[in-house]
Amino acid sequence: MSAPTRVVIEADGGARGNPGPAGYGAVVRSPSGSVLVERSEALGIATNNVAEYRGLIAGLRAAADLGAVEADIRMDSKLVVEQMSGRWQIKNAGLRPLAAEAASLVSRFDKVTFTWVPRDRNTHADALANAAMDAAAGIAPVSSAEPAAASAPRSWEPRPLEGATRMLLVRHGETAFTSQGRYSGRGDIPLSTVGEAQATAAGVQVAARAPDAVAVVSSPLARCRSTAEAIARELGGVPIRIDDDLIECDFGSWEGLTFAEVRAGWAAELDAWLADPSVAPPGGESFAAVATRARRATSALQATYPSSAVVVVSHVSPIKLILQDALAGGPGFLHRLYLDPAGVSTVDTWPDGGVAVRTVNDTSHLR
Repeated sequence: MSAPTRVVIEADGGARGNPGPAGYGAVVRSPSGSVLVERSEALGIATNNVAEYRGLIAGLRAAADLGAVEADIRMDSKLVVEQMSGRWQIKNAGLRPLAAEAASLVSRFDKVTFTWVPRDRNTHADALANAAMDAAAGIAPVSSAEPAAASAPRSWEPRPLEGATRMLLVRHGETAFTSQGRYSGRGDIPLSTVGEAQATAAGVQVAARAPDAVAVVSSPLARCRSTAEAIARELGGVPIRIDDDLIECDFGSWEGLTFAEVRAGWAAELDAWLADPSVAPPGGESFAAVATRARRATSALQATYPSSAVVVVSHVSPIKLILQDALAGGPGFLHRLYLDPAGVSTVDTWPDGGVAVRTVNDTSHLR
């Protein structure tokens, strides 16, 4: 089958530090969303902006090689989108040659549009870029069967808590969708009356277990923010911070449907999704992309709260993936672990990669 003349290019780039070990990712899709080409590369030491431009150039070159004549470019870099659209000046002399190279490639197309998208709508390219950054930093590739925690120090000897970040992972309380067995992703469903009581109970449990917790970090969705507020009250009013990386998986066309409804309407797609963490629901997000976000969130927590306890209020998918990494689990872990509403798990992490999982899905406070 011939390649389409019109394509969508998703591109991203970044650096671990600015500058730091850098890499880019680019995905070329057909208008229907099928992936035609993936490109990624570790760049050594570079800045975020250089890596973002390199991702754009790689995507344009791949699309041109396919014979495309129209391209809709989507990036979460406001700077690159605005500069390539001609609305912002390119003040950094180091970026001008890259912008000129990108412009030269653009001239090979009949029509090119640039669109800024939020990071959570650019997850495929973001995941490729993160893998390239890991390669640039000398970090071994992480497969679904070998999560990052697999390389942590191994020892039977109990470790002192000194230097550790203690994360108390709390799933939000019950919602109407929870009790009805519906896919609840990006829909902003509030807590039910039962869920509000569960959130308060979780707060009491967390305060008893970690009275010295310094903050509550939450997904931006209402069901998590309400749970976070209840916990923060029990901790004496500690600050609440929102982290978009803790948001639930985007279930796309399945949002709000029951499991049976999804099975009836998308049997093949559901089987593929359950079998492979890199497969996304129609119009949604893969577990591999959620894992990238979850790892970024835990890295930020370790950097922001060293030698401290912090409460993390999130959803089933991000918490499962954090625990999967912590326990060095394979992809089947996602489908074998059950997390109750307002269940509490405790994970300690050390700067050297050491991990200790203390509890998983404790619901003693809900009985």
